[in-house]
Amino acid sequence: MSVSDQQSKSLEAKVVVLGSQGVGKTSVVIRYVGGMFSKAVSPTIGASFFTYKLSLDNYRVKLQVWDTAGQERFRSMAPMYYRKANAAMLLYDITSPDSFYDIKDWVKELKKNVDYPIIMCLLGNKCDLDSGRKVSIEEAEEYAQSIGALFFEVSALKNTGKYILPCLMD
Repeated sequence: MSVSDQQSKSLEAKVVVLGSQGVGKTSVVIRYVGGMFSKAVSPTIGASFFTYKLSLDNYRVKLQVWDTAGQERFRSMAPMYYRKANAAMLLYDITSPDSFYDIKDWVKELKKNVDYPIIMCLLGNKCDLDSGRKVSIEEAEEYAQSIGALFFEVSALKNTGKYILPCLMD
């Protein structure tokens, strides 16, 4: 095997994180990218940008993660952040049916503004609050399947569930 065969190739991908205010978008991103959780996360204004590097198979992958604001007043800015995105994480709170139904609007907006194939993942956050669950796993799985998305549930607080950023690269 030559030296060049041993060297890994590089990939860069843009991941946009979408969902309503308060679903835990920033907490999920910080848990994955920074390996920590803070209850003192302020609402995102516009968008926050994170970089995460990982190795996957023989590739060095650099992810540009755009954590968008969920407040309605920033909604019109979202298309600017997900242009040229390779993947979208669509987050909802399993205890909030409204946050789940809002995902449908995010998907419509995404499809209206992205005219190329994009990997989507529906991500139910706060699965540590299962006793207060209002969105069933079956309902979420069915919706994810209907839009061609992957589906996972996580808890940023408890650091449980399958974190999706590496899964988007599979």
